[in-house]
Amino acid sequence: MGIITRMRKQSCVYWGLRASESGGLDYDEYGQPLYTDPIELECRWEDRSEEFIDSSGTRMTSTAVVYVDQDVDVGGVLMLGELEDITDENIPKENEGAYEIRAFHKLPNLRATEFLRTVYL
Repeated sequence: MGIITRMRKQSCVYWGLRASESGGLDYDEYGQPLYTDPIELECRWEDRSEEFIDSSGTRMTSTAVVYVDQDVDVGGVLMLGELEDITDENIPKENEGAYEIRAFHKLPNLRATEFLRTVYL
């Protein structure tokens, strides 16, 4: 077990973006994205501001930087805590401490046996 795996001692809840039958993203009648059912991930959550560049090339500042154990969707939602901490399962952003994922980076270790997955909220 490498340092990347050992550093994830916290839990967070993740809602991914739901895909439509045609393969694109699924939206409600108001044009808001629909989310998958929440799942719990192992993470390391750091409440800190860090400058990053989003997918459109814009410089932004994070609210938190989170290291997770699987790939996540930009536009999905993360919340520090466990599944039983959820107050609104259908509208993820209504949960206290839930933030939209604004950027995701994935970096392999030297042998490509582990990946450092960094999420910017």
